[in-house]
Amino acid sequence: MSPEEDRQRWRLDLGYDGTAFSGWASQAGRRTVQGELESWLARVLGSEPPRMVCAGRTDAGVHARGQVAHLDLDPATIPDAAATVRRLNRVLPDDLVVWRLASAPAGFDARFSALWRRYVYRLAARSTPVHPLYRNQVTTLRHDLDLDRMNAAAAGLVGLRDFGAFCRRREGGTTIRTLLDLRAVRVAAGPLRDVVECTVRADAFCHSMVRALVGALVAVGSGRRDAGWLQTVAAAAVRDPAIPVLVPGGLTLEEVGYPADTELAERARQARSLRSAAGA
Repeated sequence: MSPEEDRQRWRLDLGYDGTAFSGWASQAGRRTVQGELESWLARVLGSEPPRMVCAGRTDAGVHARGQVAHLDLDPATIPDAAATVRRLNRVLPDDLVVWRLASAPAGFDARFSALWRRYVYRLAARSTPVHPLYRNQVTTLRHDLDLDRMNAAAAGLVGLRDFGAFCRRREGGTTIRTLLDLRAVRVAAGPLRDVVECTVRADAFCHSMVRALVGALVAVGSGRRDAGWLQTVAAAAVRDPAIPVLVPGGLTLEEVGYPADTELAERARQARSLRSAAGA
């Protein structure tokens, strides 16, 4: 049996304040979530740094409450998963936390088994006080927003389509995605009272897509653009410089959805086939 076949897959659930991170993916000379995790896991487990795969590779400055990753290790490396989590959280920096580590079901792939990813972008008008504990997770605007205008415009973008107008294209990649949910609500109570939360849920995202989608809705909600403009640029499916890409600090990966355990392998197979055929 090869070393790869003798390994066990583990699922890792984690969260982080992305303010001081240069995104998820490891980069030479930069502090990243993947880099920190792999380095500290190696020290805690006394092993070579394990290679991790995440559900959604967040950009620099983007936060996560419900990020999911997987890693493959010799089963003997983690005799007690709960104890490993406790040890990790004692040494990890205070802007990174591991919620859970568990043996993954057969066929699980953090990236390809996922059915959807749910992000929330949080916005506040300049007149809206933001609780200091949430200052890094809310973007302040110069103007108020009309949520009815935003949601009416958002409804026309939901579904399967080419989101090239909202993405930075990658050579050989595709910008076709299925947008499952796009809506804006104003928080009614609690520490985020009066903050506008824009929920964006899709099967997958391309680079800058969430921040560009919300930026386009902000342009409509502020009255600077109308819904007709948004539909026109969306239909063109070509990156439009008129669409503002909001700063990363207001964006949080909240949750990743997976199918039942018995369907994980098939979902991963389908997702890999689609990405391979589309070049993404």
